[in-house]
Amino acid sequence: MTAKTSTSTMHIGELAERMGLSLRTIRHYDDVGLLPATARTDGGFRVYTEDDFARLMVIKQMKPLGFSLEEMAEILGILASSEASGTREEAPARLSEILEKAVHQRAKMARNLAQADEFIQRLSAQP
Repeated sequence: MTAKTSTSTMHIGELAERMGLSLRTIRHYDDVGLLPATARTDGGFRVYTEDDFARLMVIKQMKPLGFSLEEMAEILGILASSEASGTREEAPARLSEILEKAVHQRAKMARNLAQADEFIQRLSAQP
């Protein structure tokens, strides 16, 4: 078994429990290349590190904003390269576009949540 950078490892079940996600979701992210397992045990079980946990947290943050799997992969690549180099000079225009989309999607979600709150208040006011 080999690891990327972190020495602390966990099996998929622990990762799923820590993230509040299903095993199926994490397996899917592995299958599509967003979150490949750092290693496999001799028995074939996926092994993840704290770095993988952090990457999955970013995926989980992007998901409600409506980014496609392809966009998520691109964003993860940009973030990884900028963290490795310590700068975001490689793709500032693209990061600006991504930020704009995220802000727009969040505002849309906030409007929808406000409408849901109004509906709940209306129902609560009924005898």
